[in-house]
Amino acid sequence: MINNVPAVIRLHQSDNVGVAARPVPKEYPIDDAQHLTEENIDAGHKVALLPIAKGQAIVKYGQVIGLASRDIAVGEHVHTHNVGMLERDTSLKSFKPASRTVVTRAERTFDGFHRANGQVGTRNYIGILSTVNCSATVSKVVAEQLNATHEFEALGFDGVVPVTHGTGCAMNTESEGFAFLERVLTGYAVNPNFAFVLIVGLGCETNQVKQLVEKHGLSDSSRIYYFNIQGAGGTRASIELASNKIREMAREHAHAQRQPAPLSHLSVALQCGGSDGYSGITANPALGHAADLIVQHGGSVILSETPEIYGAEHLLINRAIDAEVARKLLERIAWWKHYTQINGAQLNNNPSPGNKAGGLTTILEKSLGAVAKSGSSSLNDVIEYAEPLRVPGFNFMDSPGYDPVSVTGQIASGATVVCFTTGRGSVSGFKPAPCLKLATNTAMYDSMQEDMDVNCGHVVDGTATVQEVGERIFERIIAIASGEPSASERLGYGNNEFVPWMVGAVT
Repeated sequence: MINNVPAVIRLHQSDNVGVAARPVPKEYPIDDAQHLTEENIDAGHKVALLPIAKGQAIVKYGQVIGLASRDIAVGEHVHTHNVGMLERDTSLKSFKPASRTVVTRAERTFDGFHRANGQVGTRNYIGILSTVNCSATVSKVVAEQLNATHEFEALGFDGVVPVTHGTGCAMNTESEGFAFLERVLTGYAVNPNFAFVLIVGLGCETNQVKQLVEKHGLSDSSRIYYFNIQGAGGTRASIELASNKIREMAREHAHAQRQPAPLSHLSVALQCGGSDGYSGITANPALGHAADLIVQHGGSVILSETPEIYGAEHLLINRAIDAEVARKLLERIAWWKHYTQINGAQLNNNPSPGNKAGGLTTILEKSLGAVAKSGSSSLNDVIEYAEPLRVPGFNFMDSPGYDPVSVTGQIASGATVVCFTTGRGSVSGFKPAPCLKLATNTAMYDSMQEDMDVNCGHVVDGTATVQEVGERIFERIIAIASGEPSASERLGYGNNEFVPWMVGAVT
C-alpha cells in the first residue's frame, strides 16, 4: 500500500473485479482475506476478487462490462482471454424524463473576444478554409508565409490557421459525407475563435465555394471573403490575392481586446483518446465533475463518439430531459449498428489494441468510463455530426470514435475549448480551439509532461479526490479560455487535426 492506496482497487461494492493501481506481482495479496494474485497483473488491468463462473457477469463500476467466457478463479487476470461481450436491449418502454439541470451559479467569468453577433471566442485566430484538397497547398503556403512575418501578432491576432483536408470533390452532393463536409466548413467559418476567415476553392470541384457560402448564409463580408484559384489566375496570383485580402481584413479587425464574459458563452468539447484502465477512474470522472460545474454556470459541454458510448447508452437515456431526446440517441445507436454491419464490422470491435494494452477489455467497459466525462447533468439535446448547438447545457453529438474526426465535428458545432483525457499519451492540438490534455496516470504524465496540462493520476495515487481534480480542471478551463496557452499551444501544435467525417463513395 502506497499513500494509503491499495495495490488493487475495488471501485464499487458490487464489483467482482478490482483494478491494479500499479504493477502487481504474482502471489501478491489482493484483499484482507490474503487471496493472492495467480499471475503478474499490469497497472490498469483487472483481477478477479471473487470466483466467477462461466457465463456470469463481470462487474466493474457497479456495472456489467461483459460475461465470463470460462470459469475465473480469485486472483486471476481478467481480460480479453476470459471475458466476452454482453448485448443489452435498450428501449424506451419504461422511460421517465430527467429533470433539467438548472443554472445555480453565475459568478465566474472568462476573458474572451466578443464578436459582433454576440458570440465570445477564447482565441483570436485568422482562418483560411479550403473547400477542396486542390486548394490546400495555396491555403497552407499563405498561412506559412504570413505567420513567418509575425505582423499579425502586433495587431492582436493569435496567428493564421490553414484549415485543409483531403476531400471536397468526386462526391455525391446528396450523400451524408457531403452534408458533413458542408456542415464542418460552415461551423468552422462561424466559430467565434476566428476573427475572420478566407475561403479558398479551386473552381471546378464538387464542393463549390459560392454554393457553400450562399447555401449556409456565410454572407457577412466583414468577416468572410472567398475566391477560386482558377478565377484568380493560378497559384501565385491566388497567394498574393489571399495575402493582400487577409492584411486588409486584419486592419479592420485589429486590436480586439479580451473582455469578461459569463461562462454561458463557453462551449467545451469532452473527448478521450489513448484510453487505459485508469481513464474511467481518474481523468474521465474528474472531467465529468468539471463539466457539471460548467453546466451549473450556464455553459455547454459536448460529449461525442457514438461507438464509445455503446453499452452505456442506458446511462445517458436516464438523463434525457424528454422522450424525443432519448429517441434521437437510440436512433444514432441504431444507425451505427446498421453502418458497421453493412461494412462487415461490429460496434463492439473496440477497444483498440492500445486500449487493451492499457487494461480495457470490452467496449462496455470503455463506454462506461467514457460516459463518465459527461458528469451527471441532464442530457438536453442530441445533435448530428457538426450540427450547431441549439440548447445550452449537456449535449451529445453523433460522431465516430476516431478522435480527430470527432473533435472536428465538436468544434464545428461550436466548441471553443477541448478537454482531452488520455492514458496512453495522445498529443493532438485542435486549432482554433485550445486543447487541454488530462493525463489519467502519473507515470505517463511524468514521461510526457510537456504535452500534458493536468495530472489526474493523483486520484489513484491517493493524493487527491475526483472532485478536487475536477475543480483543478474547471479552473484550468477558465484560465486557458482566458488566454493562457495550453501545452499543445506552447509547442505550436494543432494545424493538422482538421479531419471531416467521410461517409460514402468517392467516384
